[in-house]
Amino acid sequence: MLVIALLLTPFLAAQNSSSQSPAASASGQSAAPPDDSQESSSRDTRIDTTPPKDDAKNHPNSDAAVEDLAPPPSDSSDVQEFHPWNPYKAQKDIEVGDFYYRRRNYKAALDRYKEALYYKEKDAVATFRAGECEAKLGDKAEARKYYEQYLKILPEGPLAKEARASLEKMAKN
Repeated sequence: MLVIALLLTPFLAAQNSSSQSPAASASGQSAAPPDDSQESSSRDTRIDTTPPKDDAKNHPNSDAAVEDLAPPPSDSSDVQEFHPWNPYKAQKDIEVGDFYYRRRNYKAALDRYKEALYYKEKDAVATFRAGECEAKLGDKAEARKYYEQYLKILPEGPLAKEARASLEKMAKN
C-alpha cells in the first residue's frame, strides 16, 4: 500500500497544479474569474457621421452630388429580386427530374428541372431536359425556348446536336 501511495502522489500533485492557471500556481493563489461587469469598449469608439448644423448653408449643392446614392422610392416597379444560388440543390433536382423522366412522368420532371433552373439559372443540362419535357408534353413554343437557351449556354456542348435536330424537327411541323 505504501508503494501505491508513493506512486500516486506525483500524479495527484500534477492534477492539482494543472487545475490552476500558471500565474496563480506560481504565486500559490487560485485563479480569479474574469470580470464580466464591464461593457464593451466599442461604444466609446463609435464615429459620429451626422453632418454639422450649418452644412446645408456651407454646401448648398451637395444634395445633387449624392442624389444617385439614395435608395429608390418603395413604390418603384424596377425592383430586382435575387434568387438563391445553390448548385447542390440544383444537381439534386436534376437527378430527381431524371428519375421522373425515366418513369415518363414528364410534368413532374419538368417541375424539377425548372426548380433546378431556379437554384442555378443557366444550368445547361436542366435547360435541355426541360426542353425535352416541354416537347413531350406538347408545348412546342416552350420547348423551342429551352432548346435555344441551351444553344446559347453551350453552342458546341454534348447535347447541341440533339437540340439543333429538335429545333429543325419543330420547324418542319
